[in-house]
Amino acid sequence: MKITFLKKNKSKILRIFRMKFFYFIVFILISVFNHIAHANTDPYPKSHKIDVINYVFNITLSDTTDIIVCIVTVDLRVLDTGVEKIRLDLINASKKLENKGMIVQDVKSDNAFLNFSHEEDELWIYPDQVLLKNDRKKFTIRYQGVPSEGLQIGNNKYGDRTFFSDNWPNLGRNWLATVDHPYDKAKCEFIVTAPDHYQVVSNGLKIEETNLDENQKRTHWKQSIPIAPWLYVLGVAEFAVQYIDEFDGKSIQTWVFKQDRDAGFYDFAEPTKKVLEFYSDYIGPYSYEKLANIQSNSVSGGMEAASAILYSANSVKGDRNTRWRNVVIHEIAHQWFGNSVTEFDWDDVWLSEGFATYFTLLFIEHQYGRDIFVEGLKSSKERIESFHTKNPNYTIIHDNLKNMKDVTSSQTYQKGSWVLHMLRGVLGTDLFWEGIRNYYLKYKNSNASTNDFKLIMEEVSGLDLTRFFHQWLYSPGNLKLDGDWFYDKKKGEIILEINQIQNWEGLIEMPIEIGVEFKGYKKIKKVQLKEKTNLYRIKVDQKPLQVILDPNLWVLMNSNFKLPFRDEQ
Repeated sequence: MKITFLKKNKSKILRIFRMKFFYFIVFILISVFNHIAHANTDPYPKSHKIDVINYVFNITLSDTTDIIVCIVTVDLRVLDTGVEKIRLDLINASKKLENKGMIVQDVKSDNAFLNFSHEEDELWIYPDQVLLKNDRKKFTIRYQGVPSEGLQIGNNKYGDRTFFSDNWPNLGRNWLATVDHPYDKAKCEFIVTAPDHYQVVSNGLKIEETNLDENQKRTHWKQSIPIAPWLYVLGVAEFAVQYIDEFDGKSIQTWVFKQDRDAGFYDFAEPTKKVLEFYSDYIGPYSYEKLANIQSNSVSGGMEAASAILYSANSVKGDRNTRWRNVVIHEIAHQWFGNSVTEFDWDDVWLSEGFATYFTLLFIEHQYGRDIFVEGLKSSKERIESFHTKNPNYTIIHDNLKNMKDVTSSQTYQKGSWVLHMLRGVLGTDLFWEGIRNYYLKYKNSNASTNDFKLIMEEVSGLDLTRFFHQWLYSPGNLKLDGDWFYDKKKGEIILEINQIQNWEGLIEMPIEIGVEFKGYKKIKKVQLKEKTNLYRIKVDQKPLQVILDPNLWVLMNSNFKLPFRDEQ
């Protein structure tokens, strides 16, 4: 029987094998070419010869000028032999920025002044000797200037002066000398001297607050877990501060403008702890020393800075409304994905935004019910379709972005979220969560790529996901279907024809559920969608009331599936 089956189906088996092999080779070639392209044309160069361990930013702020004075100590390890110069990102003061930007006064190491150059927004440091592999060096850089971006200095809605960071995605280099790229994660410390009527908040734990002479105050925050530079945060304002609760022995805090004390304390009290508990239980341990929700003057929505999340000045309403509740959930989800597990390259930004968007929906499903979760999926689908209509060639995985304004779109958020949802549908919920936990455990406080995530999900499922990832992340198309069905009473079956009619050359291969409804009950049949025209037969014991494609909403698609065109007796 087995030999006969093989003989009869030899051509079909070979065709399936060739198709799978073809998509495997395509995926490998894309990965190789992307790697080569990144190595040669990445407009945001990496400093592969060094690994920054820690930054200490000693910053002085004033009420009489917008000039900030910085003394930054960079503690790094050398990764290669024969390193003669060190590169950091730091925006120059220039006429095109109306004389804003930073001016470097000097650079030291071991109390000795070093040569340096600061041109075209790059700071090059020349050590007094060639550095060898595994050398550990500290460089102290003294500079000052008025930031053109990155640190916003100005009055809040109540007319009070504030200082708030806005580093996303690569604006930190406007005021912080760093390797300003997500792959180089480092610890950080902010030691801020400012007029003593301000409170200062940053990443990690506050380890010092000291009143100084001349109405100045020194505040020292220390982040002991390595994070990407865009996640470094500074907030300086006249705050009302509440230590609202604890989670796993870690402080949950609220920082709002003093005028918004009552409304802000009320709004941010929920649902922070419940969200932390859910993600910790389902994904893995929370990485950071605290969680602070901060009303700010620098963002329009939310910014997921590690352990210290910034929200819009208008986020405080005093009514715990759904919109800002969901922003809180989203930004806390980032503490796991984006912050702890960080994309190695900007082209994989969906690993941050797509994940945070879907895990927001997963908490909503858990806490508020399936119906609200489905509403979120449908809302995302509408945005995906609208964007695709205007940008038919756009892919979630970028290819060496030329302009960082293009780093995110509704596709990296909403379609990225749907990719995870479809993956959950393909694997099943239990295997999906197992894969997520393994992925987080392996890359916690580190960096990952899309291929790293793919390999983890293949390990837990035993499936080859090459085609799935290629068609949804590396290809631009959306799935569009039409078709018909009819009931054959004599054979006791329904016959379905489902056609792929999307306006691009590729075909989608996906499992899809078919729901057959009868009076009083429903039958679900899962079939494989892979051809341009697909025919299916489903045994039934009576005439169905209707047939529905994807009744449980597992597949991102547009469907024009008609009512029966024929009813055989």
